[in-house]
Amino acid sequence: MASTSRLPGTGRKILFEILSYLDANAAGPRFGRLSIQGRRDIETPNFFAVTSRGVVPHLTPDVISTYTQIGGVHVALEDFVERAMNGTPPIMNCPGPSPLHTFTALPKSLPSLLAPRRTPAVSAPNGNSNTAISIFTSTGFQLLTNKSYISYIEMLRPDIAIALADVPYGALPGTKRVAKMGGRTQEWLSQLLSEKREAQVVFAPVLPIDFLDQSEYLNNIADDLADEVSGLAFYDSNLLPDIPATTAISKLPRLSLDEPSSPRQILRQISLGMDIFTVPFIGFATDAGIALTFRFPRPPPTGVVISNGAGALQLGVDMWPAVHSTSITPLDTSCTCYTCTSHHRAYVQHLLSAKEMLGWVLLQVHNHYILSEFFAAIRESIKNGTFDADCKEFETTYESELPEKSGQGPRVRGYHFKSEGPGEPKKNKAAWGNLGSDDQEVDGGLVPDEPASELEEKGFAEKMED
Repeated sequence: MASTSRLPGTGRKILFEILSYLDANAAGPRFGRLSIQGRRDIETPNFFAVTSRGVVPHLTPDVISTYTQIGGVHVALEDFVERAMNGTPPIMNCPGPSPLHTFTALPKSLPSLLAPRRTPAVSAPNGNSNTAISIFTSTGFQLLTNKSYISYIEMLRPDIAIALADVPYGALPGTKRVAKMGGRTQEWLSQLLSEKREAQVVFAPVLPIDFLDQSEYLNNIADDLADEVSGLAFYDSNLLPDIPATTAISKLPRLSLDEPSSPRQILRQISLGMDIFTVPFIGFATDAGIALTFRFPRPPPTGVVISNGAGALQLGVDMWPAVHSTSITPLDTSCTCYTCTSHHRAYVQHLLSAKEMLGWVLLQVHNHYILSEFFAAIRESIKNGTFDADCKEFETTYESELPEKSGQGPRVRGYHFKSEGPGEPKKNKAAWGNLGSDDQEVDGGLVPDEPASELEEKGFAEKMED
């Protein structure tokens, strides 16, 4: 059984085929294939790696090509336009048929997805206007007009572009605000579709508000724009069951910008019919020093599993505790990624303790591999018709949330966080301090203000002779 959102031979750059689903007339899991001209095919459900300033954190392009199986990359425009107010952002001067790929040095086989904002996005102090949204660049907040966004898409030529959406990050919108959101988003989408290059692939945003409050906007897509829109980008996956199965847009690929925080949330969204995901928690786990260990629907019989003591298995292993410092077992004994086949836990734990970036590189390679295997098993489950039963087994086998962070991760990228005001603690600890008049914290201990002779006795200094 197959369904397509774009017919071959039409000159379009994208083709989405639904190869298998449980019920064509109801929301449910579906197995598909997304083909983009010039890129490798993506079997769905699958995920796009989240980037920071065009880079998958801790991974170089050659490492991505050799040691990962990610479906594509999510790139945020706000990462590149900090000079847009008083000059031309450097990325706009990049040559080639795909300037975004050239500037970021992404592997040519990987599809690129351009969105106006990161995921997760930092809440802006000022709201959106009728013509622009507020974005958070490395030099602070600034406005991005829809006209400018269209020109950036024209110059950067991403494989997929998400249209501008009137999304209020943070507080829930009021009644008056909700009334404006659908109208603004519809106007911005129509403008993009009328001015874009013919071959540009555009995903229409589905807003995080009640279906009825944006029904006019979505009906307009289904009735008038279905041939021009190539996919849907959901800011709230709970709206999936409300999309009528009889309309043309029900056959379009669906992208989740809903920021699932655990594998269970991913499974729930897939059960509603989601196809492509952005998964921020994989980066959070890597930065926290956590090696993911979950499998779908259960751990392999040869694997060594970690229980929480109450029967449920942990979704990952915290690599900071000293118990790993003498362990010569892999992060996961059943994993065949580069990290697990080439290194052991003691080495990774040593790298983290020494604040060596290679530690997070190895964790990131492993964690992306685990997530790729997770989605591959889900696709196989959908094809076999056992997805619902497998989900129940996964929920009874594993904990619902990832382990808590116990160690200090790599330095926080400041442009990803908004300052909360006076008295806010620093997000990065000082690497070293001076032996001044106040007590200084060094490697977890206090260095007191004492004479050199006493410091010498305690091993902090060596007294110099005249």
